[in-house]
Amino acid sequence: MEGVMDHTMRALLSKIGGMDYLVSEFIRVTQYPIPSSTFKRLVPENQHNAKTQYNHPVHTQLLGSNAELMAHSASNAVEAGATHIDVNFGCPAKRVNGHGGGSVLLQTPDSLHKIMGAIRKNLPSKIPVSAKIRLGFEDEALLFENVAAIETAGVDTLTIHGRTKKDGYKPPARWEKIGEIQDKTKMIIVANGDIIDTESLLRCKSITGCQHFMIGRGSLNNPFIFQQLRTELNGNKSNIDKAIFINLFNSYTNELQQHYDEVATLGRLKQWCGHLRFNFIEIKENLQVLRRSKSTNEIAASFKDIMK
Repeated sequence: MEGVMDHTMRALLSKIGGMDYLVSEFIRVTQYPIPSSTFKRLVPENQHNAKTQYNHPVHTQLLGSNAELMAHSASNAVEAGATHIDVNFGCPAKRVNGHGGGSVLLQTPDSLHKIMGAIRKNLPSKIPVSAKIRLGFEDEALLFENVAAIETAGVDTLTIHGRTKKDGYKPPARWEKIGEIQDKTKMIIVANGDIIDTESLLRCKSITGCQHFMIGRGSLNNPFIFQQLRTELNGNKSNIDKAIFINLFNSYTNELQQHYDEVATLGRLKQWCGHLRFNFIEIKENLQVLRRSKSTNEIAASFKDIMK
């Protein structure tokens, strides 16, 4: 979710609501500990009790392979105001894996244990520490070893994406493998992958036995998903008010303009429209019109016309 799920998108999703918490983009830890000032800048919610303005907690996520630097960075994040540290061992991106971060570490369970153990020991006990993994790198051979390595390091919560790195995002997510982990650990297991609506959530729950779920790309495709899930799970019907959606797009545009220049703002809006096309037929049919927009005013006007 790097480059997409920044504080502006978190604010947008939080404004709609329905989730229990949000997770920051991963912050890379490479050659030196990340200073507190960087955590305040990249996760500005840390300056407000690690919550959005709509009161949803935000977990600060780290990515890296050096246990000492990760632990030091985690301490700096807490100093900056973070109240929960999450570690990303699931990113499949080549440039991330090529630098020793993300899912490439799933090939060495001992590395997972050292990193999580160092972070856990370096933080106050009141600060929760969690991790996110995939089923494996090339295959699932080390899945149970990886889970055990993380659990014995003192981690209480583990999110599992139901694919390997090799799988990328090819469907389907193998929820049954998450269910096998659920039966063999005392950690809270959070199921992730291919949860896009109430039907898929209930199927995932049935197959995995999990009570906790994480939605990533699905929230970019449909920012109302958390609210819709809450409504439909309570037995009520949910509908998206197009006027509210248009106002939401405009408010997001205004938020972006406060933090980015015109080029970056327009680029992020086009990128978001690329995600929205998977859930809104009007956007899918008019995606090229939106992508040809040369200004934020033009794309906002086109979006309004399309969604009327």
